[in-house]
Amino acid sequence: MASNKTDRIRSYLVPGKRVHLVGIGGVSMRPLGLVLRGRGLEITGSDMNASVSTDELIAKGIRVFIGHSARNIEGADCIVRTAAAHNDNPEIAAARAKGIPVFERAQVWGVIMQEFENAICVAGTHGKTTTTSMVTQIFMEAGRDPTVMIGGFLPLLGAGHRVGRGDTIIAESCEYCNSFLNFFPTVAVIGNIEADHLDFFKDLADIQRSFRAFAGLVPEGGLVIANGDDANTVQALEGIEYTTFGLDGHNDVHGKGYSADWRQFDVICHGRKYCRVNLGVYGKYNACNALAACAVAEHFGIDGAVAAKALREFTGAGRRLEYKGECNGAKVYDDYAHHPGELHALIGAVRSMGFERVIFAFQPHTYSRTKALFYDFVEELKTVDKVVLAEIYAARESNTYRISSFDLAAQIPGSDCYDTLPEVAARLRELARPGDVIVTVGAGDIYKVGEAICGK
Repeated sequence: MASNKTDRIRSYLVPGKRVHLVGIGGVSMRPLGLVLRGRGLEITGSDMNASVSTDELIAKGIRVFIGHSARNIEGADCIVRTAAAHNDNPEIAAARAKGIPVFERAQVWGVIMQEFENAICVAGTHGKTTTTSMVTQIFMEAGRDPTVMIGGFLPLLGAGHRVGRGDTIIAESCEYCNSFLNFFPTVAVIGNIEADHLDFFKDLADIQRSFRAFAGLVPEGGLVIANGDDANTVQALEGIEYTTFGLDGHNDVHGKGYSADWRQFDVICHGRKYCRVNLGVYGKYNACNALAACAVAEHFGIDGAVAAKALREFTGAGRRLEYKGECNGAKVYDDYAHHPGELHALIGAVRSMGFERVIFAFQPHTYSRTKALFYDFVEELKTVDKVVLAEIYAARESNTYRISSFDLAAQIPGSDCYDTLPEVAARLRELARPGDVIVTVGAGDIYKVGEAICGK
């Protein structure tokens, strides 16, 4: 049954076919559209709102409709949809009525993946974009010419994707809606497991079952690489054979002799020194991401000196503690963190940078996540010197949860909260002074505030 479905999808992924992507501006849909176009297909797409992503697609010659309408799919041979596009979407409904096949984004990526001898799939509640980017940087440095799909922007590529001619595809792999269960990994990396996407998963145990199933996709002769320091991951993979990585010395791949800022340390792989790294990025969590990347590189026989050079030159993926400029003498960064665990890691990294005062402009992402993890967000944000909150970014949701950023602000002493991004920007300009670091934080459009206050 699955094989028939795969064969059917493959029959549409040939030059000359027209494929319409619903939700084409998404972090995984955008590179999919560009990869398919690079394979000689005619691509169109639609999204609810114009964005930097849709602007990029239009600039590269892809027709993008802003707003969803049945008219948009005229002439399409098949439809590919993001997980957020449901059957009541007018384009999906029209396609079903006309008998035009509708495929899931992850299914299409899975079919593409089968064409490669090596499929490195990087998963985890946090850190998967950065780890995927680090692995990519190493494979590029090693001359492996990989095909790449990252849910973010990698400066080395000037994009979040790459069409290579080598035998390897490197793909960020998301658990939301069990998307990664459509993939065909020969190497599966699991960075960590936490409670997230609770609008889809029932609870943490449900998420752990999903990650266990993901690990189970690896065929005989393949490899699972997982975080041996993360209790939820260890519990999820009980009884499965895998290579462990982590900061602690009990792991198969671990670090030794960490510097105070976690940027310099020896990487030990299976009892032997693989390399000494001097990371181009900050934070304890990035040390862990680098260890995962080294575990992958060592498995593929890449020399440790090559991995060390790549990690030294890796300055981060887009929107991962990305430097934006200055405002009134304050340094301004932007980060994609949108889960309490990510906030915790980010705050630790920023504190290690030595600024006098840490100011966060935080935009919660989705009502369901804000509601489910409300007090965890409060506890993390309380540790920052000053918090300026933007209203919740709805993404795919409507506010049936009856929650607002103002509810968070009521629990965070000294915080400010505003309905609009221009108001947030104005407040940050008032606050900014030399010695400060301002970080715009969230998975929505809060990055625009950092660009605005830096005059971009």
